[in-house]
Amino acid sequence: MKVLVLNSGSSSLKYQLFNMDDESVLAKGLVEKIGLDGSLLTHQPAGMDKVKIEAAIPNHNVAIELVIAALLDEKHGVIKDMKEIDAVGHRTVHGGTTFSESCLINDDVIAEMERLVTLAPLHNPPCILGIKACQEKIPGVPMVGVFDTAFHQTMPPASYLYGLPYEYYEKYQLRRYGFHGTSHRFVSIRCREILGNPEHSKIITCHLGNGSSLAAIKDGKVQDTSMGLTPLEGLLMGTRCGDLDPAILPFLMEKEGLDIAGMNTVMNKKSGLLGISGVSSDMRDVEEAAAAGNERAAIALEVFKKTVLRYIGAYAAEMDGVDAIVFTAGIGENGKAVRKAICENLTYLGIEFDEEANDCRGKEIEISKPGSKVRVFIIPTNEELMIARDTKEIISK
Repeated sequence: MKVLVLNSGSSSLKYQLFNMDDESVLAKGLVEKIGLDGSLLTHQPAGMDKVKIEAAIPNHNVAIELVIAALLDEKHGVIKDMKEIDAVGHRTVHGGTTFSESCLINDDVIAEMERLVTLAPLHNPPCILGIKACQEKIPGVPMVGVFDTAFHQTMPPASYLYGLPYEYYEKYQLRRYGFHGTSHRFVSIRCREILGNPEHSKIITCHLGNGSSLAAIKDGKVQDTSMGLTPLEGLLMGTRCGDLDPAILPFLMEKEGLDIAGMNTVMNKKSGLLGISGVSSDMRDVEEAAAAGNERAAIALEVFKKTVLRYIGAYAAEMDGVDAIVFTAGIGENGKAVRKAICENLTYLGIEFDEEANDCRGKEIEISKPGSKVRVFIIPTNEELMIARDTKEIISK
């Protein structure tokens, strides 16, 4: 079985084609700058060099056409006929309370995603565009939606409700939803396998990247997560502020003459590591600046560490203990200094940190010493494979 996995952004389209017989990647690529000048497709067949194709790509329909052409190309293609593709799996961002698991996409699903646009105005519209483009360009091929919010739907009301009048939850579905669910699910499943698939487990997964979130997962079910109604809540991130006193919003709007759109821009694009350091939203740049003596960069690193520690401490308390902590995503998998700084402040949990094991990037490894009361792992995430697995399972039924 071959499954095409698509991740549609507002001006981009990522894809991977899997052979699910052995879960190998046959080809992967990225369409950039859809609807903009300089649009480009970068295509890479397995074991071959990347191929760059410059073309006018005004919309997602044309992007899908280019992806299909690249997969079929005589020189760098990996299939001979589109009939070889058995299904398409879509990364779908916001499923609200409607979707607690992945599902086969039909008109009703698309209609519900459109209804949920008010909860995810930046994320759901491009997902829908990608789905409709596939319906037009690959008609008849079954499609599956894998929702970022679905894994977090096991949270109890005490974890997802805000301290607002309950009527707003009833009227507008204002609640904590959480994101990065596909990543948290993938690494937590793998962690439980490493632990020997115990009947009971308490795991804290740390998805640390330009966007970051933590999840408390008990017996395979999410108990709490750091992102909220939107991906803005929670940890300090690359350009997002994370948690803050809501009274700051009207204060700044008045003092700076900001409207709602302007305030959203400040919180989502000008804050976080970038906002505090004044250097960059990239952790590597901030670390380099801090090492060179930049005080604001050093403070930004400390704030990031403290927000992660705050949530780990809270989740360990919520679950009455923790068996394992997992680091994943760009910073989690590659930032050895960040991992060290965090783990060295968790000795109270019984963590014995292995600095030698931690001296690595992007590989699955335990970075706690044998006998550590709480085990700590680096587990590279693979959201695309998780989507492909869900797609295969659903269409096989």
